[in-house]
Amino acid sequence: MRVYVPSTLSALARVHDAREAGPAPLAAYAVTPALREWYADGDLEELEYVALTAAARASLRLLAGDPDAPPRRVVLAAEVSEGEVRWAPGQSGSEEDARALVQVSAVIPWRRIASGHVDDADAEADVRAAVQALPAADAGDDDARFTVDGAEGHELMWYATQELRHLLP
Repeated sequence: MRVYVPSTLSALARVHDAREAGPAPLAAYAVTPALREWYADGDLEELEYVALTAAARASLRLLAGDPDAPPRRVVLAAEVSEGEVRWAPGQSGSEEDARALVQVSAVIPWRRIASGHVDDADAEADVRAAVQALPAADAGDDDARFTVDGAEGHELMWYATQELRHLLP
């Protein structure tokens, strides 16, 4: 099963050094039954993109908690067994994202990470602004929500796992 694990470049450096993502349980995003029901017309590729986007939004929250991390969203795509994944509704910032939120009950070995999805450096100003606007957006401020959504205007770049080391701070 494909899962999307939100991260930061600082956390990616730790994952790269440890050769695993952990400790368990790990919050991740995946194509869940609730996501399939909500987006009934979507094919698997579209559903996976929705889960990836939810993980990118979660990466913003990780950046808010790590002000020293470079302001770039990071998502790791990994293959895990279905038995290691449990749907975790109600533990996400938004109802939309909660549909795809899962918990992975085991560390994810590096060999199971299929790729990384990382903002280009051109997105840093918008990501920094989005991170700063998160508290106001969470409180219902529409202008702050617009700023947070502005980070989503940047497509995450795809990287093979052997390329990720070149991005590390």
